[in-house]
Amino acid sequence: MTPEADTAKSKAAIPRPHTGKWFEELVPGLIIQHAIRRTLTESDNVAFSTMTMNPAWLHLDFDYAKNETEFGQPLVNSMLTLGVVIGISVHETTLGTTVANLGFREITFPAPLFHGDTIRVETEVLERRNSKSRPTQGIVTFEHRAYNQENECVCRAIRDALMHLDPSGASDSAPSS
Repeated sequence: MTPEADTAKSKAAIPRPHTGKWFEELVPGLIIQHAIRRTLTESDNVAFSTMTMNPAWLHLDFDYAKNETEFGQPLVNSMLTLGVVIGISVHETTLGTTVANLGFREITFPAPLFHGDTIRVETEVLERRNSKSRPTQGIVTFEHRAYNQENECVCRAIRDALMHLDPSGASDSAPSS
């Protein structure tokens, strides 16, 4: 065996740790309070807005935001908010256990988020069903909710994800919900 093949074989044999939940563990009604919280900064907002080519004055121009908006200060870019909300949820929901993100629906931002606001996130499993075409996978619908330090909801998103069933077979077949 060549050294390259031996290295590839040894790397493949090392299982990757996961912290996400398998399909069988994601029971409708389960609510996860995520441990990670995040304060969003001016730097985060400016970098994200410029990196994604969003020149909106509402996010980048303090003078405009102060004098010409009802908020009196720049708003955190909503796509940054959504990305951070989903990112916070990954460790305790899908890290190492997801196949793919299938889509988002009903994304809302019911209250503004400003520089210096800290968000916490909770995720609720709304429903799940076994995949008809993939016997080792199922579809889970999550609702992610983010709250600022005043406990105001600043983001709500419903997301569908294709999840792995537990490969250990601990639960041979999960009932559809």
